[in-house]
Amino acid sequence: MNTNTPRLLLLPGDGIGPEVIGQVKRVAAWLSANADLQLDIEERPFGGTSYDLCGDPLSAEARELALSSQAVLMGAVGGPQWDQVARDKRPEAGLLNLRKAMDAFANLRPALCFEALADASTLKREIVAGLDIMIVRELTSGVYFGDKGIDANTPTGEKRGYDLQVYTQSEIERVARVAFELARGRRNKVTSAEKSNVMDSGLFWRQVVTALHAAEYPDVQLEHMLADNAAMQLVKNPKQFDVIVTDNLFGDILSDEASMLTGSIGLLPSAALSNPGKPGLYEPVHGSAPDIAGKGLANPLAAILSFGMALRWSLGRPDLDERLYAAVKAALDKGVRTGDLGGRATTAEMGDAVIAAL
Repeated sequence: MNTNTPRLLLLPGDGIGPEVIGQVKRVAAWLSANADLQLDIEERPFGGTSYDLCGDPLSAEARELALSSQAVLMGAVGGPQWDQVARDKRPEAGLLNLRKAMDAFANLRPALCFEALADASTLKREIVAGLDIMIVRELTSGVYFGDKGIDANTPTGEKRGYDLQVYTQSEIERVARVAFELARGRRNKVTSAEKSNVMDSGLFWRQVVTALHAAEYPDVQLEHMLADNAAMQLVKNPKQFDVIVTDNLFGDILSDEASMLTGSIGLLPSAALSNPGKPGLYEPVHGSAPDIAGKGLANPLAAILSFGMALRWSLGRPDLDERLYAAVKAALDKGVRTGDLGGRATTAEMGDAVIAAL
């Protein structure tokens, strides 16, 4: 490996992960050969695949390699064959541990509707055409990382399950700063979503975001919206939103909902960013889809666009991100579709179309 060349670590994962990451490797090879992309690529097992090989969904080697790379691109993890594995060894635990180790606290999930797919959404064309939303989800704290358990030692003897939602002021401030900075380069509006009416953690979230806005970002329009209302507004009038900032749980739910505005969850990329100088973690929003794994049916566009985000945010080539986005648009404009978009193209044929457009 050339130590002066940026390194990209690929973690294909489980299910359709290896298939969609396979198309990323083809695109990266084309860009290396034809667009002066200097990139060292490493690949390691991850998730359930890693557990089967070494008893851990995130091996110590993969973790250290991730921390020393410029960018990490993963496929997806999980599947029914690991449902009975201890919770701390399940594929999803490997993903949470990786996010925490990388301190990848700001999850950027764009929801853009390509013009060629405005009729692919379950909503009317006039509702989704021209859609361009950025959801900023806090990714390394909140209910997914709080104390949790199933407790049988209660006064009545009845079992109870619990998950604790906790946020510190600094955790909220740093993700809100990312949202405000992004908004300044977009349409200058941030919507902060929480449940301040029934949750003290939500009330605290609103207070911290309000104070940060007044102190550092008074030029950016800020609105507060209860998360359940935000879910409703996303399907009623999604184009009212520019940047949405929210916690880990609500961000998970709202971004999956937003994915269907674009026509398919197979189109949505994501970036999870840490502080400047630290590696970013990139992944398609979709899951491992074990029901179609190995059949060549998966849509690779979310993975390819996630690679584009890595080029922009971590690998110093925003020009290639723009070129890759244009190639995806061109492929869709020509009518190439995988099954989730109502077409018949295979995973590889969708990759072929993007490379041809490049």
